[in-house]
Amino acid sequence: MVGVDGSDQSICALLWAAREAERRNAPLHVVTAYTIPVFAASSMDAGYATVDDAVIREGARSVLDESLTHLEDFRVEVVPRIETGDAAGVLLDLSEEAELVVVGSRGRGGFVGRLLGSVSSALPAHARCPTVIVPLCSSPRLGRPELAEKHRKSGTVPSKEGVEPVVVVGVDGSEHARTASLAAAEEAQSRGLALRVVCSLAPFNGSLAWVPAPLDREALHADITVQLNAGRDWLQSHFPALPITVELRDGPPAEVLIKASATSELLVLGTRGRGGFTGMLMGSTSQAVLHHAKGPVLVVPDRDDPRLQDRESFGPMIPPVG
Repeated sequence: MVGVDGSDQSICALLWAAREAERRNAPLHVVTAYTIPVFAASSMDAGYATVDDAVIREGARSVLDESLTHLEDFRVEVVPRIETGDAAGVLLDLSEEAELVVVGSRGRGGFVGRLLGSVSSALPAHARCPTVIVPLCSSPRLGRPELAEKHRKSGTVPSKEGVEPVVVVGVDGSEHARTASLAAAEEAQSRGLALRVVCSLAPFNGSLAWVPAPLDREALHADITVQLNAGRDWLQSHFPALPITVELRDGPPAEVLIKASATSELLVLGTRGRGGFTGMLMGSTSQAVLHHAKGPVLVVPDRDDPRLQDRESFGPMIPPVG
């Protein structure tokens, strides 16, 4: 399911969603939503409100029809939908019946425009299914570099040539991150790509309260590496044919993830954690990633997964806070 509002940002998301639906052999629901302006909805003239609704709905229909013209080259079943209501609320409701929801990172104030506005955390935090946010700068990967070029203010638009055949997942030792790791492994395996598990070691600022005693940087690196390797072994046991590597990088989580998004096919995050990648998803780190990612970001909601039960048997884990 993909939300569109006619902007270039939503067209970029539409193209990514169409490729994904084609790959999954799944129908693609293309959704646009509209609301009646307050001045019309509150008018004492019922006839005026009715006419206004018809005009606005016709405008939504035009947006939807124009968006559908970009799907002519895709071999996928398309289900167009016009819904009434707030864009974020509409997508949240419809996520209950979707396998995946896809949106752009910015737009005209509809789906993509509101996503990173006042309801920036609503969709990825509360959707019933995984959510993919597709930034406009991903358009070269989709064969439409002109979409990003005309919006470029400075710097360069990432090219598809620099993208590695890998899915990257950010982890912090939390169970939510392990859930995201399983989802990332599934995505990598289904795409025939490798999986790279990345953990960031930010400058000490009190966020590493789980460390039982003062440790020097080298010892901390060694300790976390052991935990990452144990996590890799656990993932490998569930995905024996999948190439899996782990990396411990120095730097603020947001910076590390944004950089990784530029060269990976897909960046995967969980919805909660303990202050690192997933823990800050609805805070400053995640907002920075969602605002500045250079490639598609998959946000995985928390879920019960029986495969989580045997993680402890593969080696040490970061102990829970408190």
